[in-house]
Amino acid sequence: MAISIEKALELIYTNTKVKSTKIIPIEEALGYILAQDITATHNLPPYDNSAMDGYAVKVEDSGKCLSVGCTIFAGDNYQGELGHEEVLKIMTGARIPLGTQCIVPIEDVTECENGITLPKNLTLSKHIRFAGEDIKKGQQILHTGDKIDAHQITLLASQGISHIKVYKKPRVAVFASGNELKMHFENVTEYQLYNTNTPTLLSRAKELGCEVEFIGTASDTLEDIHRHIKSALDCDLIITSGGVSVGDADFTKEAFGAFGYEILFDKIDIKPGKPTTFGKIGDKLILNLPGNPLAAALNFELFGRAIIYAMSGIEAKFIAPMQAKMKSTLKLRGGRRSVVPGYFDGEYFSTCEQYAPGMISPLAQANAFIVVSENAKEIEEQETIKIISTKFSFTAKKYQSLVSGL
Repeated sequence: MAISIEKALELIYTNTKVKSTKIIPIEEALGYILAQDITATHNLPPYDNSAMDGYAVKVEDSGKCLSVGCTIFAGDNYQGELGHEEVLKIMTGARIPLGTQCIVPIEDVTECENGITLPKNLTLSKHIRFAGEDIKKGQQILHTGDKIDAHQITLLASQGISHIKVYKKPRVAVFASGNELKMHFENVTEYQLYNTNTPTLLSRAKELGCEVEFIGTASDTLEDIHRHIKSALDCDLIITSGGVSVGDADFTKEAFGAFGYEILFDKIDIKPGKPTTFGKIGDKLILNLPGNPLAAALNFELFGRAIIYAMSGIEAKFIAPMQAKMKSTLKLRGGRRSVVPGYFDGEYFSTCEQYAPGMISPLAQANAFIVVSENAKEIEEQETIKIISTKFSFTAKKYQSLVSGL
């Protein structure tokens, strides 16, 4: 019996374990998931400093013509104290001297006989960056489960942190099966096809931060599929396409059975991709996708991504939909959850003109898709819907319904 998308995702999250950890330098941490909490070791800024190139002054000297003392540069260890009717020139980032009440930008003063004339009505603390106003010592700045991007590395570097503990990236093995399939670097006859699924799934897994191994293309025999499975079992996740339906040459699930394959689901109430199968061999996870390219790619976006997110250690592991409006009315047969690819322009979602399960052109045209309720016969123009991006990873810490037209 086919299970719901929600139940399939529940089984995935229940049976997927987070990867183990390792320690790496922050220069190599881009794209990894943090496996420790990070606490600030010192204030940022570490001292009160000037936010402008200008002059350190006292507020009571507003409007006065004063002579200018020395210049304080960023990095100088100036030990003096600012006195009454005294002005010190100061550069951006330089530590302000004791007694400073505000900084006057260079462009706000005018020349006078003895030096410079300060503006009237000076404001206390103007253009002063105070110690700890950005980050305070002891403050938690990053959390276990955060994804490391360039700006998280900024935080780490600001605290003098050189190495961090991260979760290892999921290792994914990918292969397809089918006598009719040839790789793009081989010659095809008039009765054969190029294998587009493997390059697609391999590339998407890489985009999602996985280490990926290409195992090859298996012929439709148990022996050859067995060989490919053996080659893939040192990975965390094996993704296959083809051979999961009920045809005479569909041997994939049978072939995995020889290795103790525990199937957790093998039918989903979804169109396309009903025979999508998920299970495990020991601690290795298996995702068997349909052979039709569009069906394989769209089901990977729902279930392959869920496995990878859950395995990665990221706290926000649930796929998060975005709200959009339908560009034009979409009519459907109903009766089964339908996955429909299309293009989101920032406000409106337009479905692809054609999106049969065996097509590949919609994959290049689309940047998102919708999951339509089995009860919906149409989604009207301007109706608010939930879209799932295929170009960006929007995730959340809690599960959200992905279905439109409920």
